[in-house]
Amino acid sequence: MRKLTIVFHHAGGGHQSAADALQKTLTKQEHPWDVNLLDIQELLDPIDLIRRATGLRIQDTYNQILRRGWTRFTPQLLVILKTTIYLYHRPIVKALRDYWAKHPADLVLSVIPHFNREIAESVRNDGSKTPFVTLITDLADYPPHFWIERESEYIVAGTERARQQALTIGLQQDHVFLTSGMILKPRFYERTTVDRVVERKRLGLEPNCPTGIVLFGGHGSKVMVDITRKLSEANSGVQLILICGHNEKLAAELKTLQTKKPILVVGFAQNVEYYMALADFFIGKPGPGSISEALQFHLPVIVECNSKTLPQERYNAEWVTEKGYGIVVPSFKRIASAVQRLLESATFNGFRLKAEQYSNRALFEVPAILEECAKDTIPRQAQGVRV
Repeated sequence: MRKLTIVFHHAGGGHQSAADALQKTLTKQEHPWDVNLLDIQELLDPIDLIRRATGLRIQDTYNQILRRGWTRFTPQLLVILKTTIYLYHRPIVKALRDYWAKHPADLVLSVIPHFNREIAESVRNDGSKTPFVTLITDLADYPPHFWIERESEYIVAGTERARQQALTIGLQQDHVFLTSGMILKPRFYERTTVDRVVERKRLGLEPNCPTGIVLFGGHGSKVMVDITRKLSEANSGVQLILICGHNEKLAAELKTLQTKKPILVVGFAQNVEYYMALADFFIGKPGPGSISEALQFHLPVIVECNSKTLPQERYNAEWVTEKGYGIVVPSFKRIASAVQRLLESATFNGFRLKAEQYSNRALFEVPAILEECAKDTIPRQAQGVRV
């Protein structure tokens, strides 16, 4: 069986989610791959300078920043990270080459940023090379040296913006592939049918009240408390489903709030799609995964974009506006007026119509793309030609 290695890490949730979704799909298709997941953080632990200095891994540091909302200084931290990777380029390449020697692959797929130059160089060895594909799990690149590198061989982009960025850097047109969106978990491609009236009642919600789902990744965000309070104080007339992830302290605080409309506080949920099916609109950070999941259920979105927004996610807010999928606010302090505007009949119907036109089949498009990449490289490998 053909062997595929997917390189991922746990910084944020989107990279592992994409890797897991592809592994499930590729191992069950008619001509399956033998899929191995490589956590690059584990591989590079021996040369992780941040861990040596602080005891924290790079990915753990990143997740702490997200959890505590210290994102304003992310651009500066990215400079430090890029510099560290540049300085340790050779040891990183060596660690990867040692890994490939023990675990050879017929194709390597990266679903992470920052390390793609090193991965690309590591698969070139003794005049031959393993096909290397980078699947961008953001709506656009954040150059330089984020997702797309000059050494990149194949790029899979989920938006036209990302595709154009790959072409601009000099990649061949037939080596850049466009999918219809971000990779989502398999359940988001299945038809989720629920009786909204019955299920809302069962969960303690009003059956016919406008319902927003509030989601800020796997660890939630303190701003969810402010959003809930402001919407209640403004008599917005909406009820909320608040997904807190692993943040038990946040969930406990939300449950103590006295609100004029019901709220449903949910901890870590494996079935987010179920709660999406109960909602009418989405509120959250402009993460590519969260926005794409909401749109998969045709939910108009309200997202925030300001100096604290992760730099690689700022284009996502532009994309929401360009596509007419919802409202971008400079601060969630304005959430009440944003919800009021969203729920105006003409405005909501316009956003809803645009969201209903969104069609994402990326999870089922990528396997065919990988087949193309594998076929294209086999003759060159057989000839032993260095590319």
